[in-house]
Amino acid sequence: MEDKEEDVRLGANKFPERQPIGTAAQSQDSKDYSDPPDAPLFEPGELSSWSFYRAGIAEFMATFLFLYITLLTVMGVVKSSTKCTTVGIQGIAWAFGGMIFALVYCTAGISGGHINPAVTFGLFLGRKLSLTRALFYMIMQCLGAICGAGVVKGFQKTQYESLGGGANFVNPGYTKGDGLGAEIMGTFVLVYTVFSATDAKRNARDSHVPILAPLPIGFAVFLVHLATIPITGTGINPARSLGAAIVFNKHRGWEDHWIFWVGPFAGAALAALYHQVVIRAIPFKSR
Repeated sequence: MEDKEEDVRLGANKFPERQPIGTAAQSQDSKDYSDPPDAPLFEPGELSSWSFYRAGIAEFMATFLFLYITLLTVMGVVKSSTKCTTVGIQGIAWAFGGMIFALVYCTAGISGGHINPAVTFGLFLGRKLSLTRALFYMIMQCLGAICGAGVVKGFQKTQYESLGGGANFVNPGYTKGDGLGAEIMGTFVLVYTVFSATDAKRNARDSHVPILAPLPIGFAVFLVHLATIPITGTGINPARSLGAAIVFNKHRGWEDHWIFWVGPFAGAALAALYHQVVIRAIPFKSR
């Protein structure tokens, strides 16, 4: 027995925790970590790579499925004759957050699992991907969203227009400034979470605390929807708003549409700036 206790003691000393938990972990740099190089602004070589197009297809399919499930949920909640009315805002928020969790998990290894032009824009500003790839992703995301909303309209048929088509607009009682502010803050929360959950340095430093990146991202989407559905129906995703607006194609869906592009892109830019300057302090590192 004494020999076994001695082995345990020696093992504990030989293999200590990689990093202490708490503020001390934040002040110590991982010796085995180095920042990956920034993505080039233009990378023409990507255009001849199958992995580039495969990633775009993955973004298209993920956004298609995202719109399909979430807009059908919105339609079910709005329709008064269905049992789905009992889930209310919480059901819509769970549908959006849950689908983001599932789809990011499925596509992260192929395309990064953006499923949102604002996320792509924020990561581009953080030099995580090239402009070539960013633009391609945004186009594929918007096309996927349009197709997903179109399938929802096909299922709803005559009910689609009366139920609002899941289009985003500023709800009565709120100003356009309220809607813009809600979209900026909501997207900031989302993109800030994306940066934190996918930070390679954090993953290296906190490897003893395993975190499944899609989980906090999906949960952030869920919480933002709970907070802002009463204000704008929650966009925080220009592709989602565009797909619903194009298929619904009524004045109500287009009147405030600019808010659902300006707000998310502004929020994503602020989140990228905050992460680079405050969280990572990249501009202040000695060279």
